[in-house]
Amino acid sequence: MRTTMLKSIRSSLSATLRRSYSSDSAPERKVVILGAAGGIGQPLSLLMKLNPLVSSLSLYDIAGTPGVAADVSHINTRSEVVGYMGEENLGKALEGADVVIIPAGVPRKPGMTRDDLFNINAGIVKGLCMAIAKYCPHALVNMISNPVNSTVPIASEVFKKAGTYDEKRLFGVTTLDVVRAKTFYAGKAKAPVAGVNVPVVGGHAGITILPLFSQATPQANNLSHEEIVALTKRTQDGGTEVVEAKAGKGSATLSMAYAGAIFADACLKGLNGVPDVVECSFVQSNVTELPFFASKVRLGKNGVEEVLGLGSLNDYEKQGLEALLPELKSSIEKGIKFANQN
Repeated sequence: MRTTMLKSIRSSLSATLRRSYSSDSAPERKVVILGAAGGIGQPLSLLMKLNPLVSSLSLYDIAGTPGVAADVSHINTRSEVVGYMGEENLGKALEGADVVIIPAGVPRKPGMTRDDLFNINAGIVKGLCMAIAKYCPHALVNMISNPVNSTVPIASEVFKKAGTYDEKRLFGVTTLDVVRAKTFYAGKAKAPVAGVNVPVVGGHAGITILPLFSQATPQANNLSHEEIVALTKRTQDGGTEVVEAKAGKGSATLSMAYAGAIFADACLKGLNGVPDVVECSFVQSNVTELPFFASKVRLGKNGVEEVLGLGSLNDYEKQGLEALLPELKSSIEKGIKFANQN
């Protein structure tokens, strides 16, 4: 039975990856994971090793990377894996990167807000972005390190100072909010989750996360306003739900790794010229009065090809948008201030 189950899992994975893109026609692409030995970094390294669009997988962390690299390198997929450990090897890890994914930093513990993480993770992100500006200034940067609402503005300021900033190449990864919204909505609407889509806009913390269930497909007309309110709150509090369930032993690492892999795959498809690749992401934006905002983004060979508008919002979503703007503005300003003062 165990053999049958393993064959089934492998067959399913292979089919998914083949649908994603044929490795026969895929160009050489180097993906770098900064923080590869951490709780998100390890499963993310595994998932990127399984992606046939990746020809070179570079894993970096301050410690523990050789073991992670050796482990995933034994998997019989296309990419060559190299592990780099310690700050003196960061440049080697980054050279020639097409996509850099940053899950580095400390995780959230019970009782901690994303804001509590700020000073530690902000400093880590700043240092890593300085190295990106030096060694791979044209790479697409996928920011996972929290608080994303502040770390993306920090990265933008670092790149501006280095003279390498390109707003089309910097992304805050908010895909986990979309993944959660899809899962929770499908459960309530009793719809097959694989066919569900829910745009999530705003930011990536608490009330700044705004799922647009009025635009969900397939549209479920059987859900009450109260159920939509509950779904919205659960999506916003998804991270806290996991932190509490793990009882002090971690945060959302596995689901975040999955979401990070989904978004990185979208970036690679865009770079490779696959048409109509659209994902939600926290990017430089004119959608609202704020300089950064998460909405649907069309990806292409230069990164962001088009930042898409919000579409039609119902009254509840309009209220949510008005409520999130001041908090998101504060988080963005906090990141910019940190980058310029430290």
